[in-house]
Order: sequence, then C-alpha cells, then structure tokens
Amino acid sequence: QLQLVESGGGLVQPGGSLTLSCEASGSTLGNYAIGWFRQVPGKEREGVACISSLDEWMYYRESVKGRFSITRDVSRVSAYLQMNNLKPEDTAKYSCAALGTCTPNFQEDYMYWGRGTQVTVSS
Repeated sequence: QLQLVESGGGLVQPGGSLTLSCEASGSTLGNYAIGWFRQVPGKEREGVACISSLDEWMYYRESVKGRFSITRDVSRVSAYLQMNNLKPEDTAKYSCAALGTCTPNFQEDYMYWGRGTQVTVSS
C-alpha cells in the first residue's frame, strides 16, 4: 500500500522560497501521475501543479506559473514542489497525491493522498 508523506513546509517571509517533498513508502511513485494541491480552512481544495505519469507534461495553476516547479527524482521515490517568490496568498496546507490524472483543471481523481504540510507566508 503506497503511503505519501509531505515535508518542507513552514513559515517564510513574502518573496522567500520553500521546497516541499512528497516521499513514498510501501511502494515507489512508479509511473504515477503526481499532483500537488492546497487548501485553506473554509475554502475548496485547489490544484497547484501536476506532472504526468512519464513526466511528459506538467500543469500549473495560473497564479503560481513562473514561481512553482514540480519535479520528481530519478528513483521515483520522491516528488517535489519548488516554490519561489512566495506570496501571502500562497498560505495553505499543501498535499501531494499519486495515481490519478494530470489535467489542466486538476482533477482530484488521485487514489493516494498525503496528510499535508502547512505553508505560511507572512512578514
């Protein structure tokens, strides 16, 4: 059974950077599409970035384009979300998900989800 654990969240000032990690256990990420989502209490979860199963394409939420980058390591054990020039509106709990579909509208049809890591952008 694949399990996902996120790490790398924290408090950062506006303009700062963080790299979130999504580590797999119980199995590798294999040829699964990976998605990063975020949620603020009281609001709907929203897709941030995703990468297709064989890394052929990636999609980003419009508000993070040019600032965020999704990657995965060659061992297919971990995926990452590099976040640069962070803004207060990026504050949310970020979760990774695996085995789903990477689409421009960020379908939430992933089978496996992590519990999330909190990112707070504040001065």
